Amino acid sequence: MSLTAVETPHLTVSTRMLDDPGDVLRHTLADRPLAFVRRGDGIIGVGEALRYVFRGPDRMRDAATAWRSLVANATVDDALRVRGTGLVAFGAFAFADDSAAESVLIVPRIVIGRRHGRAWLTAVDTTANPAMLGPSTLSDPTPAVAGHVSAAFGPGQIDADAYAASVEQAVAAIRAGEARKIVLARDRVATLPPHADRRAVLLDLATSYPDCVTFAVDGLVGATPETLARTDGTALSARVLAGSAARGTDHTSDRLAADALASSAKDLEEHDFALASLVEALRPIATDIRADTAPFRLQLPNLWHLASDVSALLPRGTTSLDVADALHPTAAVAGTPTDAAVRLIAGLEAVDRGRYAGPVGWMGASGDGEWMLALRSAEISDDGTVRAWAGAGIVEGSDPDREVAETALKFRPIAEALA
Repeated sequence: MSLTAVETPHLTVSTRMLDDPGDVLRHTLADRPLAFVRRGDGIIGVGEALRYVFRGPDRMRDAATAWRSLVANATVDDALRVRGTGLVAFGAFAFADDSAAESVLIVPRIVIGRRHGRAWLTAVDTTANPAMLGPSTLSDPTPAVAGHVSAAFGPGQIDADAYAASVEQAVAAIRAGEARKIVLARDRVATLPPHADRRAVLLDLATSYPDCVTFAVDGLVGATPETLARTDGTALSARVLAGSAARGTDHTSDRLAADALASSAKDLEEHDFALASLVEALRPIATDIRADTAPFRLQLPNLWHLASDVSALLPRGTTSLDVADALHPTAAVAGTPTDAAVRLIAGLEAVDRGRYAGPVGWMGASGDGEWMLALRSAEISDDGTVRAWAGAGIVEGSDPDREVAETALKFRPIAEALA
């Protein structure tokens, strides 16, 4: 059922304990997966009970309003009451206000979740008099997943040469005082084999990048390390990543790479812009804002990142999507000043990013949830076309060849999952 933001149907939602379902990613649909999983914990969706579609600059505000109305009109039987039980929706939102891409909230027909050793199944019914869910069991605890999916990537609409040229233009704009940082991205394209099991891609991502969130929402798939907004009651946490370097080939070179990143003036400047942008965006909606005094080095299988954690307190009634709306786009995915950077991105890239670098995540009936930035990601169309994106933060000291190389490293999660 696809809805506009003004329609509010009645839902009956029932959650029950579930025996260990095994790897929850295996239980989502092979052709239309819904997932938000880290280290085996998280939620997956099966089917769609409701789909809301949004566009334009108010897309997240409209989604938050629609969600409040839906929650108010739902009957929920949830004795467990832990994160991810009861009524939940998965969401993915376009990066740009004028994007042609749909921004969506999807309520699955079935949600299977696991957290801290507990598992559950939630059923959602849109009929007037549904039968409530009884004891929950799964007929097959480990549904078979077809073999590894292979697809070769080729250049997209912005190839390496075009990207290097846009970096040069961005540096010139920064030197002219038009911005201090501009995050530019490029794309690569592949085609999945017919009837490919997309769960195999998710399983590969989850295995290779266990500390990232493996996600799938409406064809958008990836493994992202960057938390835009995670709320639990009035507590908010976020993680800023900006500044990166390739991992070394052995222990010594890896340590040197990490040390060089931590002392790089260019990367520290880029990180400072991103952190300051997020803190400034939080000030109108949060109190007791606390941020790391210096970035730490975050180790991923393919990269070192400079990272800073941020926490704050929110007014009661503020949803995780309200926070995502207030923060997006951050300097980490757009630049500084944000408005100027977004305008420059549109001109320099001249390609619709779709939902790359936009918020992707989930939200529960209380408004608590977790929204990540859709990085290390790709859009998979119904016809099997895969468009992957990777970006880098451009500042005055950026070198085009280095930025091309950095984006190549950031393509690796998706490229290797399809290798």
